[in-house]
Amino acid sequence: MIMTRRCAESVMGGPDPIDVEVGINMRQARRAKGMSQTQLGKALGVSFQQVQKYERGANRVCASVLVKAAQSLGVSVMDLLPPGTQAGRSLTILDRLATVRGADLLVDAYTRIACPKTRRAGLGLIVALAAATEIEGPEIGEDPEEYS
Repeated sequence: MIMTRRCAESVMGGPDPIDVEVGINMRQARRAKGMSQTQLGKALGVSFQQVQKYERGANRVCASVLVKAAQSLGVSVMDLLPPGTQAGRSLTILDRLATVRGADLLVDAYTRIACPKTRRAGLGLIVALAAATEIEGPEIGEDPEEYS
């Protein structure tokens, strides 16, 4: 049975996890190279909005665009694909990371903290902030959708 993108999303409840992981890998490679979404879009012949959709996994990356992206980013195509045996790992967290603005920056900053004690303290702070936000809600004047 041939499944269209729309059909695959409705059956699976959102973007395909493989598309999400390809998008995450593309975003990480783009940022590592210091390239903007606009620059990558120009190299691929698409708009920066299309690059955003690729990076979120909202739109699938066809084979030709995947090859062009790898060439533009100076990585191999395999670097953009999920590892064969681990494509199904922790899919819900990958979906959440791909759709919450700023989550990738938080993860990147967290992984750069060398000291385990400092890393645990930072994690404790984030967990406490999340718990407080669930109880109290956003501060007056804050836009709760800003980082949603």
